[in-house]
Amino acid sequence: MAEQFQLRLADSFMLAPTVRHLSFERVDGQPLAFVPGQFLQVHFHYDDGKPTKRSYSVGTVGDGSGPVERIEIAVSYVDGGAATKLLGELEQGGTIDASGPYGRFCLMEADRNQRYILIATGTGVTPYRAMLPQMEALMASRGCRFMLLYGARNEGELLYGEEFEAFARTHEGFTFHPCLSRGARPNPRPHDRLGYVQDMLAELEPSGETDIAYLCGNPNMVDAAFAALKEHGLAVQQIRREKYISSR
Repeated sequence: MAEQFQLRLADSFMLAPTVRHLSFERVDGQPLAFVPGQFLQVHFHYDDGKPTKRSYSVGTVGDGSGPVERIEIAVSYVDGGAATKLLGELEQGGTIDASGPYGRFCLMEADRNQRYILIATGTGVTPYRAMLPQMEALMASRGCRFMLLYGARNEGELLYGEEFEAFARTHEGFTFHPCLSRGARPNPRPHDRLGYVQDMLAELEPSGETDIAYLCGNPNMVDAAFAALKEHGLAVQQIRREKYISSR
């Protein structure tokens, strides 16, 4: 159930030249109960006093089963953006108003599929980071496999890339494919792919018999991947979507 609360910035660092990772704690000292895949809304005002809000997926890697003390999000900077001004300039100890959690972009207990195809661009990969403990549990309990296709222009924009690489090395059921649209990195890795994520789908041979897909990120990518997955035989209910739209 959604709540309203204040968050205090506990730590932050730059994930990429225009993306900041922020770790918050609730000012009231309470942990945050959320389901991996859900998001928070940050509430603030434009310079003219008009209220507004922005949504950010919770990226905290907990144990997947209970509340967390640290609330982690990734924020993309938008030139001239009001949220960028707020969150880009927020100093450690600074506070913001928030509410949540919201959303149903989550792994579902009733699913009985054999494989998950997870697709993301930009900060759309954040909810998959939070899902890692659940993925580990599903690999153990149901023998599920997970394929993560993550689109970025270059190596420097692969958010949490090393974390996903490390998870793939220790979990046979998880494969991570960075999809780089502006050319290979200086030291390519075996699972790297060149091009856009939606163009890589054919290689995975998606199947309506075995797969459920999650799409998160740029709206154009989400729409293109959705259409491609339907062509491969996935029904609409087997494709779960969340679009990230940049707002000023």
